[in-house]
Amino acid sequence: MSYLRISANDGLYYEHDAPSGTDAPTFVFVNPVSGTAQQWQQDVGPALRDAGYGTLAYNFRGQPDSPFSPGTALNDTLIAGDLRLIIETLEIKRPVLVGLSIGGLFATQSHLAGLDVAGLVLINTLRQIGPRIAWINDAVVRVMEVGGPQLMGDMMTPLLWGPDWLAANRKAFIKPDTDYQPLDKNSGTYNLLKNMGAADWNVDYEHITCPVLVIMGLNDRVFFDAEVVDKLVGRIPNVRRVDVENAGHMLPAEAPQPLISALLNFGQNL
Repeated sequence: MSYLRISANDGLYYEHDAPSGTDAPTFVFVNPVSGTAQQWQQDVGPALRDAGYGTLAYNFRGQPDSPFSPGTALNDTLIAGDLRLIIETLEIKRPVLVGLSIGGLFATQSHLAGLDVAGLVLINTLRQIGPRIAWINDAVVRVMEVGGPQLMGDMMTPLLWGPDWLAANRKAFIKPDTDYQPLDKNSGTYNLLKNMGAADWNVDYEHITCPVLVIMGLNDRVFFDAEVVDKLVGRIPNVRRVDVENAGHMLPAEAPQPLISALLNFGQNL
């Protein structure tokens, strides 16, 4: 375990492997709010390292092994700033930011705030916050307050994963003896979720100066809106897009091989 100390009570857990290839980029994985570094290290990270690339996986403040001071608002501004801090502290050369879900927003915010990157990968990130998604954001917090991650999983999983994964994993959910427990309101998870509804999605996509790869899981029934994605992709100057037809939101776990192939192809062309 490596640890970047920010203050006496704040820090970031991380796992960093330098590239083995000459002048190869380092893929920097930016979690969703509910994710951890480990979701990248099962399949995606090892495959990229085998190809000579570097990787950096880390946890936000409030995620496992990344503590935060009581009273700290774990919001998008703080997370985007911490992303820049860890990259600059570790002196990562040619970082490629790979953001999953809202992690792509944090990555984009860091770049637009001045972080020099070799590339930007947005996995199921592109969205507009209208009445429907705003409702879902508020409902997620309420569900966690009532029944914690267990109830959240039982309710949201069929909307976020593709049919093959759902068929294979159905027996792990909605069990008769599930003990639903409210999420601790002092926890990092609650702090992160509570603050994400106020994240700033008014992104100046036209100002992105690096190559961008947009990857969308077409079975994401919460965030994927074909019309919105097409419109936002059209605002990015240097962009390519890959759609994964049979998967949903959590591509590193659900469809690692298509994701790995897309990342390797992107890296080869930087």
